[in-house]
Amino acid sequence: MTKKIAFIFPGQGSQSVGMGKDLYENFEAAKKVFDTADKVLGKSITKLCFEGPDEDLKQTINTQPSIVTMSIAALEALKSQIDITPYCTAGHSLGEYCAMYASGVMDLETTLRAIQKRADLMGQTKGGAMAAILNAPEGSLEEALKEASNIGYVDVANYNSPAQVVITGDEAAVAKAGELLTQAGARRVVPLAVSGAFHSKFMENAGHEFASFVADLGIENAEVPVFTNVDAKATFLASEFKHKMPRQIYSSVHWTQTIQNMINEDVDVFIEIGPGKVLAGLNKKIDPTVKTYNIYDKESLENTINELKQELCGV
Repeated sequence: MTKKIAFIFPGQGSQSVGMGKDLYENFEAAKKVFDTADKVLGKSITKLCFEGPDEDLKQTINTQPSIVTMSIAALEALKSQIDITPYCTAGHSLGEYCAMYASGVMDLETTLRAIQKRADLMGQTKGGAMAAILNAPEGSLEEALKEASNIGYVDVANYNSPAQVVITGDEAAVAKAGELLTQAGARRVVPLAVSGAFHSKFMENAGHEFASFVADLGIENAEVPVFTNVDAKATFLASEFKHKMPRQIYSSVHWTQTIQNMINEDVDVFIEIGPGKVLAGLNKKIDPTVKTYNIYDKESLENTINELKQELCGV
């Protein structure tokens, strides 16, 4: 039976010091990606990923290019070991740039330059707050946001899974919404340590400035569709990517809907490529019946390849 495979790529928060080091040391294809990133970006992404320190790695201007570099290195290591073509791709927030790379929308240098510009603009935007909401009772999110909006701007940043959303906006309004959701019976409200209110109107100026940068980027039509964050829809055309990339900075990440739409197209195998296992965890909450593999180091790469060969080829 033919399997439909989706490549998915994680976003900010999945980074850790040491990520990608053994891929760099064991796969020439991965080493080339890291070496290219160092050259193109004019700073040692390799050192940031392998040695940190953590304080530097978790700065937005460093986090975003580091995760993208590590994820693409893992992708290229995978491709060097097995002939595999995804049915579609997607990435969570900054991970969408890895998805566009994997789908042939941008080459490596263009992807790296784009994510660094995005990171610079987002890192410069200060103010606001974000919080993760776990297991909010049905209907309580909408009510809390409506009431909290009386004291300031608040919106949904990420629809991560049926059990988890992230809210964003003015600090006071985010705090108020968190209080209301706790009172309504949400299991946990977790304030996030971020430099600004990502995926909110706080980022609109950054998005508009990014639009000018994107206008001159070399972007191609996708070879396989990218399910994009802003609308959870399969996207092919270069013109659509140029329109959506700036919007993504200040729009909600529709991750739950993205995974559901992929499953509706009969995707039954997901491969999370990049640091950590965050997306695999979200997939379990979105639909526990789908299989998600992970590739984040040499061992997980080899294990995934062995399991894929058994599942896809019956060997």
